[in-house]
Amino acid sequence: MTMLDIRAILEHLPHRFPFLLVDRVLEIEKGKRIVAIKNVTINEPFFTGHFPHLPVMPGVLQIEALAQAAGILSFQTMGRVSDDRSVYYFVGIDKARFKRPVGPGDQLRLEVTIDRVARSIWKYSGRATVDGQVSAEAELMCTLREIAPADGAAADAPGPADGAGAA
Repeated sequence: MTMLDIRAILEHLPHRFPFLLVDRVLEIEKGKRIVAIKNVTINEPFFTGHFPHLPVMPGVLQIEALAQAAGILSFQTMGRVSDDRSVYYFVGIDKARFKRPVGPGDQLRLEVTIDRVARSIWKYSGRATVDGQVSAEAELMCTLREIAPADGAAADAPGPADGAGAA
């Protein structure tokens, strides 16, 4: 099993503040699973508007944190790091459920397992917990696509009609 600190996480993900949602990787079993954490603080930019009277981490950002953990797991499994020649896209989210609010001071534990890899699509099961209680869970699908080096346009990336967005 492997642990990763923030420097290694930054090598595996293209995300940066304020959108980097993984602070530490506690465990990785390449080809199988990852356990990571996101420390939620009052300084998160989304708390100023969600909600000023009762700060709550948006559920979609919990799902994004799971997807970022899945990206790290995939890059580790492939023996790669993130670079400017590729992008890891979200291509599907199924069975998303939100069970409890997450607020400042909580530590979000992100647990993701690889269910299968078919062609270039990776399918995962993800669960986020706080103090052992499930806050969010979903099935996620992602794909790695190479991008054109000169203009940054995706060479074979899904277009807007595909409903894909970067994880």
